[in-house]
Amino acid sequence: MRLDRFLSETTPLTRSLAKRALKNGEVTLNGEPIKQSSIHVDTQQDVVKLNGETLALVGLRYLMMHKPVDVECTARRGLYPRVVDLIDLPKAERLQPVGRLDVDTTGLLLLTDDGQWSHRVTSPRHRCAKVYIAQLAEPMEGEAAQWAVNQAAEGIMLDGEETPTQPATLRFITPLQAELTITEGRYHQVKRMFVALGNHVNSLHRHSIGGVALPDDLAPGEWRELTPEEVASF
Repeated sequence: MRLDRFLSETTPLTRSLAKRALKNGEVTLNGEPIKQSSIHVDTQQDVVKLNGETLALVGLRYLMMHKPVDVECTARRGLYPRVVDLIDLPKAERLQPVGRLDVDTTGLLLLTDDGQWSHRVTSPRHRCAKVYIAQLAEPMEGEAAQWAVNQAAEGIMLDGEETPTQPATLRFITPLQAELTITEGRYHQVKRMFVALGNHVNSLHRHSIGGVALPDDLAPGEWRELTPEEVASF
């Protein structure tokens, strides 16, 4: 790997700023000052330091976050903070949400820089179950609730779609609170499903993805690395 690229991969420096740091004598390679940006680095054996700090490539990372409300799952800076802004890690901007949550939706969010793993989790072919808790605008109970449960199990035709949703499991915790388990990730799917059922979601929280559930002790805005077992479960 070229030295200027190695610097941009391991620090917040852009390629142009990395070249400037080299010209300023801020970089050493195996203890020797070096100014050539085009020199190649053995990332396994060579020791590169910037202002005396040893640099190392960032490996693949797998995180979970308790996404709070009013935080966006986007790479662009906009009206709201981004989820990556809450993560204190080198090159956090490289982490991508594994299935996004709306700005007003809370709960379990997985993030990674492993594209293949992300695809495995989100691909409809793998039918990875996602469990949501919805607070509803109107109570549903009795025959109306049972009808909604049956409709979800059969598949619901959403407005603007050509095919119904995959069978889903709907359970009413209270007349105003429902647990919905889906295996797809259509645009605003949970909210649109309840609209099709004649209701409206006031707030939405994702509790789990596959066998990974949001821990009770992970507060909104907090994150932690997934365990090797959690990563391998997908």
